[in-house]
Amino acid sequence: MNEAFFSVENLCISFGGLMAVDHVSFSVSKGFIFSIIGPNGAGKTTIFNCISGLYKPSSGSIIFQGEDITGLKPHRIATKGIARTFQNIELFSRMTTMENLMLGRHIHMKTGVLSGATFFRRGSRAAKEEIRHREYVEKIIDLLDLQSARNQFVGSLPYGTQKLVELGRALALEPKLLLLDEPSAGMNSEEKQDLVFWIKDIQDELGVTILLIEHDMKMVMDISDRVLAINFGRPIIEGVPDVVQRHPDVLKAYLGEEETIGNAS
Repeated sequence: MNEAFFSVENLCISFGGLMAVDHVSFSVSKGFIFSIIGPNGAGKTTIFNCISGLYKPSSGSIIFQGEDITGLKPHRIATKGIARTFQNIELFSRMTTMENLMLGRHIHMKTGVLSGATFFRRGSRAAKEEIRHREYVEKIIDLLDLQSARNQFVGSLPYGTQKLVELGRALALEPKLLLLDEPSAGMNSEEKQDLVFWIKDIQDELGVTILLIEHDMKMVMDISDRVLAINFGRPIIEGVPDVVQRHPDVLKAYLGEEETIGNAS
């Protein structure tokens, strides 16, 4: 359980001469919830973009289960077992919840165009595969309590529910490592509390390791096993939540004065 199976080593990336991420290193143990915190513009999402293949780092390494995945294309990253959500919802609004979740199964689909054309025939390979994928998606719908939204167009759903659909689509990839980029943004307090339970269920029931970016410090401190604080693209401290939230440089980065982050949230 304590074996580090994902690590970032001396990661650097710059844009137009501005160093957005400056020699960031950390490792994540299997089954843990590891959070990255920092003020707006600290470089958190840029780190996620490097991990998921949207950006190519200037230098440094990203190691997943002993394999260097630095600079791989996003679809290659996904096939390795890494999925992510985004700050801004990236769903197909004119498709139903079920259809959006089924899209997350694409890397597991074996049926090609020609064999898929036989779907109408009962018992065909394509039909059997479709049933298997729908059964898996139904498990996600049950896990995230999305039954009432199953056949609704995503664009008509409340914002908080749409965030859950995006989380569900990421889970549909059957990730070993799940990157959550501000999953509670725009949610009310009740939705955030429910999200905490779902994240813990994903960790405990599905055995998924989670890398989290989140501005709600109460959530971070409640569910994280380890926390990395960064500012201006540089690491401040990594450790257990209680230690990180009391570090003077973390307090200064967030508040400009020394009081616990929890008191300001």
